[in-house]
Amino acid sequence: MSLTISNEKGLGLTEVVIAIFLTTVAVLAILALQPSAWRTAGRSDYLGRASNLLYDEMQRYEATIMNPCRPIPASSSTRIAYASNMTTAQSGDASFTVTTIVTNLGDNSWRVTSRVSWGNHSGIADSIIVTRQETYRYPPGCASQ
Repeated sequence: MSLTISNEKGLGLTEVVIAIFLTTVAVLAILALQPSAWRTAGRSDYLGRASNLLYDEMQRYEATIMNPCRPIPASSSTRIAYASNMTTAQSGDASFTVTTIVTNLGDNSWRVTSRVSWGNHSGIADSIIVTRQETYRYPPGCASQ
């Protein structure tokens, strides 16, 4: 049996320096990820807003074409839209370019292709094929266009 008495308590200077070094490296690694996290969050925000505008545009054109009482929209249109859905930009609002092309496919059907873009980004696009629907005639008894 050893009866050696040790008076060493707590951490030594070497352990403290190593702990500070490891903590510093960990904090710097987390800070290095911050710019890419902000870019990803911004891109996600723009994609969400753009997809909402794209859905609204497609739905509006689809409803217009399906109603036999309404004339078919112009073959192409480009407009500036804001994420707030207001006619002018609000504080902190994002602006998007909405381009829509309507193509007559014959046989009473049309292809609607829309693209929503912003800044230097090519944006997102979608297309849908729409036909006239007699059940969507409004107001009832109107003349077909």
